[in-house]
Amino acid sequence: MIKPHGSRQLMPLHVADESERTTLLTEADTLPGLELSSAAAANAVMLGGGYFTPLTGFMDRQDALRVARDMHTADGLFWPVPVLNLTQSTAVESGSRIALRDPGILGAPVLAVQDVENVEILSDDDVQIIIRKVYGTTDPEHPGISAFKSQGRTLLSGPVRVLSHSYFEAEFPETFRTAGDIRREIASRGWERVIAFQTRNPMHRAHEELCKIARDAVGADGVLIHMLLGNLKPGDIPASVRDAAIRTMVELYFPENSVMVTGYGFDMLYAGPREAVLHAIFRQNAGCTHLIVGRDHAGVGNFYGAFDAQTIFDDEVPDGALEIEIFKADHTAYSKKLDRVVMMRDVSDHQQDDFVLLSGTRVREMLSAGKPLPPEFARPEVSRILMDHYRAG
Repeated sequence: MIKPHGSRQLMPLHVADESERTTLLTEADTLPGLELSSAAAANAVMLGGGYFTPLTGFMDRQDALRVARDMHTADGLFWPVPVLNLTQSTAVESGSRIALRDPGILGAPVLAVQDVENVEILSDDDVQIIIRKVYGTTDPEHPGISAFKSQGRTLLSGPVRVLSHSYFEAEFPETFRTAGDIRREIASRGWERVIAFQTRNPMHRAHEELCKIARDAVGADGVLIHMLLGNLKPGDIPASVRDAAIRTMVELYFPENSVMVTGYGFDMLYAGPREAVLHAIFRQNAGCTHLIVGRDHAGVGNFYGAFDAQTIFDDEVPDGALEIEIFKADHTAYSKKLDRVVMMRDVSDHQQDDFVLLSGTRVREMLSAGKPLPPEFARPEVSRILMDHYRAG
């Protein structure tokens, strides 16, 4: 199986031993507590699940700026996005041990314990560097930038021991999986080549066919449909609805034992190209050999070019930095001539009028307006699930 990023073995920071976890939870009750931002809590969950292998905790200012500027930590590890614990609190001291509390669960139970090695304040220049490099813009209307700025300026770095997977296990027991869980299931299915599909939306016909096209093109044994279960921007479809729609599509329209439907606990950054590289790292950590990167992958609005998330792998990711391979998908559309979804680059005899263009945004617009989705857009069983959600609205 493909090696994890930067390590011979996966490095999940979740304390699996029940006795040790109980001891740490007891200790945490005696420690100073800090309620995390949603973003920091999501980082802790990803660290706990092994997705952020080989990181051992939250980055300090030096690593944050180096990662932002050139996608490497101070010790040379390739990494595309700073993994931070930012807070508005100024009460934490360097050298302290603190209980990190979960903002996503009522009562803010302990999520992790952190040994705080450094407490640093990000300057205005630091914040601008991180924002400009990671998000590719400083526009305050960008949802990722507003979320980043809301976290605070105090940076707490140091190793963590993660004691919970937050609410994801309880709310999504059939879907939430750690990187180790996915690796074990890949092995049990006997898959060697696995292509991952990232989604924060229900899957319409273009997504379905893209997975099949990519699977066949790389000779994959199976597809990992890996959906984000954490926070999105207002107006996006909730994870529970996406989960039901995707599982219905897979059950009815994919061959048996050809797809794994799983999810991970993280907040969407909407960082476009940089986030695409992060997606590649944690799919490699989950045991995938390939990742589909399509049009405006991890983008939002008009902040990125249609294929910026593909070209970054050629222009900015050093040779050998990643073992996972990228399947670069073209625009997908429904062909009126062929009566099926195609990648537009594969049908040179088509004119623009021969296509019905599909997009998640267009699907959401139609559903919001109470319009049924045409069969070119969505399978009827999927359309019904989505229509029921919007009617209940």
